[in-house]
Amino acid sequence: MGLVAATLFFGLRTFLAMSELLALRYPIKKWAAAVALAGAFGYLLLTGATIPTQRAFLMAGLVLLAVLLDRTAISLRLVAWAAAAILLITPESLLSASFQMSFAAVVALVAVYEHGQRLVGDWAGGGWGRKIALYLSGVGLTTLVAGLATGIFALYLFGRIAHFSLAANLLAVPVTAFWIMPWGVIAMALMPFGLEAWALVPMGWGIDLVTGTARDVAGWPGAVSLVPAMPVFGLAAAAIGGLWLCLWQRRWRYAGIVGIVAGLASVSLHSPPDILVSSDGSLVGVRAGDGELLLSTTQREKRTARTWLSRSGQNGARSWHDSFDVMSCDSVACIYRAKGQVISLVKDPRALAEDCRRADIVISAVPVRWSCPTARLVVDRFDLWRHGGHAVWLDSLKVETVTEKQGRRPWVTQRRRKSSNAAGVRSTALVP
Repeated sequence: MGLVAATLFFGLRTFLAMSELLALRYPIKKWAAAVALAGAFGYLLLTGATIPTQRAFLMAGLVLLAVLLDRTAISLRLVAWAAAAILLITPESLLSASFQMSFAAVVALVAVYEHGQRLVGDWAGGGWGRKIALYLSGVGLTTLVAGLATGIFALYLFGRIAHFSLAANLLAVPVTAFWIMPWGVIAMALMPFGLEAWALVPMGWGIDLVTGTARDVAGWPGAVSLVPAMPVFGLAAAAIGGLWLCLWQRRWRYAGIVGIVAGLASVSLHSPPDILVSSDGSLVGVRAGDGELLLSTTQREKRTARTWLSRSGQNGARSWHDSFDVMSCDSVACIYRAKGQVISLVKDPRALAEDCRRADIVISAVPVRWSCPTARLVVDRFDLWRHGGHAVWLDSLKVETVTEKQGRRPWVTQRRRKSSNAAGVRSTALVP
């Protein structure tokens, strides 16, 4: 978006400046800004108007509008107007990864470059060597700032940190800016004549170089660290701290670092569930003594398993059948012992008669049609069907379900079901 708008703006302005009559008597800068704005809007429609593209168009459009109105182009007010416009049209985008990470990066970059504008201006006046050094320093600083800003959301959304993005971007960003994107613009201009292949072939060379760089850097030892996912309150603390740091201009702005540190620290303070059960009971995860999540199977519910493992900071799945110190199984059930409690994971009705008398917690993939005298908690097939997936914390016997997370909202049809047995409780939740 920036390249399209900049190419139209500077190209047309340079062309019009060749005429002394136009350059001295007419506002050719504003004419170029108007044409660039129209071209950027056409590019927005061409690319499908995704949220990052909407943000880029709104910011580029406001920059060009500032040129038309003789106002300052780049500022945090510009970012705020772009965010407000997107949220007014699509308010649900606030919860999307693209909105959060895109605006986090832009807010941080604008704040940093506003603060360092004077220093950049002093350096820009030197020769070509200084300008090249300034550009590479800008790429490095941009990567560092954007990586730190989006890294907090990457922790929350994906549970991973990339360590070598700076090294990759020092090559990928110049190649993209000076080779791939210009050839892309030329290909667009040649398409009406059927000659776009002349530009797409060299453009492909650049894309191969960038993807090869990404693949090689990702393969370096220690390129990515997997960490447990950040809890919601940690993300909120870090986001508020980051905004405080970026928006204020005086020294108290640095108090925002406290919020960021508190958000990052929440990763280690957050207690993950000890037992996870999918909505149909076909996949169950239990926590080993070292915190590793072990799965009942590595062949089913692979998408759900990937989500569980990602939020636990794990890269690969391991079956609990390989951990005899954690789980003992037979053909009808498995017994899981953790934190002084006995948990029966039932997969066949024949196991209920015995396990209901000796287990503290019964989680059954089949219906439990009679009481379990010793069980403090019973979750059976009907509970899973009504309430969706379950998460259980053994210390406090806390249970969370999918329907509890959905809550009372206009688009969720609800009914309430409560039931109990003689000695324990059953899972209770709002049911869609």
